[in-house]
Amino acid sequence: MNKVVASALEAVADIPDGATLAVGGFGLCGIPELCIAALRERGVRDLVVVSNNCGVDDFGLGLLLQRRQIRKMISSYVGENREFERQFLSGELEVELVPQGTLAERLRAGGAGIPAFYTPAGVGTSVAEGKETREFDGRNYVLERGIVADFALVKAWKADRLGNLVYRRAARNFNPLAAMAGRITIAEVEQLVEVGELDPDHVHTPGIFVQRVVVGRHEKRIERRTVRRRPSPC
Repeated sequence: MNKVVASALEAVADIPDGATLAVGGFGLCGIPELCIAALRERGVRDLVVVSNNCGVDDFGLGLLLQRRQIRKMISSYVGENREFERQFLSGELEVELVPQGTLAERLRAGGAGIPAFYTPAGVGTSVAEGKETREFDGRNYVLERGIVADFALVKAWKADRLGNLVYRRAARNFNPLAAMAGRITIAEVEQLVEVGELDPDHVHTPGIFVQRVVVGRHEKRIERRTVRRRPSPC
């Protein structure tokens, strides 16, 4: 089965208004920038986006925020986006903050068919409000639901035509978890290889989780460039 589609626009063509999206990436590292740009071009609205963060003001998911295309964010870190802050404080954007490890496990659990799990993270805080809690071995835990999204958008380094994915270094981050959580998973990749060229031991996301693959060129912008001062010669 050849899962390769011609463009990012074609890949996201059936994502409707109001869809829930699981989006890979961490900061601007490993984000599905082509699919995000295609959604911006299509003007899809009222999206619920599950992602570690929401990009920056002028790149990544921040592009969708600019056009008011996101209704709700489920995230763990949102500190690099001033437009996010403005929309949240003004009541324009609904936000559910989730501890980072809990967010990762909610995506993984949803992809594994696990409807809910108990975790100690957030017990006794606003994170636990309205949720069931139980004690195990003398410690309190809060019940968290697994996440299953209508669509998942992920970024990988390599893929074959069957949708087997390999991520590169830090860009692996939330991508494998998001890929599992989508009912339909769209992977944008830098390199496409023929079936059999990927070492099975090196595949991070098996093709069974992926329905579409799109190949393209990526800007891969650096979120925050840090340089070290040269030591004084004196």
